Amino acid sequence: MRTFIAIELSDSIRSTLARIQSHLKYSGADVKWVEEKNIHLTLKFLGEITEEKSKKIKAILDEISMSTKAFDINIKDIGAFPKIDHPRVIWAGLDKGAIESKVIAEKIDEELSKIGFAKESRPFAAHLTLGRVRSSKNKEALKEKMLNYRLPTTDYRLIIDHITLFQSTLTPKGSIYTKLHESKFSV
Repeated sequence: MRTFIAIELSDSIRSTLARIQSHLKYSGADVKWVEEKNIHLTLKFLGEITEEKSKKIKAILDEISMSTKAFDINIKDIGAFPKIDHPRVIWAGLDKGAIESKVIAEKIDEELSKIGFAKESRPFAAHLTLGRVRSSKNKEALKEKMLNYRLPTTDYRLIIDHITLFQSTLTPKGSIYTKLHESKFSV
């Protein structure tokens, strides 16, 4: 099964992110937008794993969660990887929670390397993927929309109190995510 470890988002934060996507869609850019229900904060993509390996992963996630405290996240801005002039991935960034997410991702990366997973080659950057750019069509208009977008002044915060192991099933209509395991934080 194809899997990843992530932080789930509340419906209200996903709704806010969908409004950002709607604003950016007016650019006419060729972007494959992530479905609202599928937006999450990926901590580590695992790829194909066996049922036996999933048991070890669940135990590791439970162990990490026992020493992790709940924390807030909030949306700070939007941007693009590798850079806004040549976007491949459109994202929403975090302000609060970025450091805590990074610490958890690094712990997961370290512990999973002990059971055969390759360590990440790039440093972790806490972000919520909104879409993937498929071509350069209307990229200047997209850049302009991104640079001029201002998040509403409402405070979009969420308390994070667990991490989740998901299965990702690829279908012609898009990915379907199934929750396999949830590890609650200690406090």
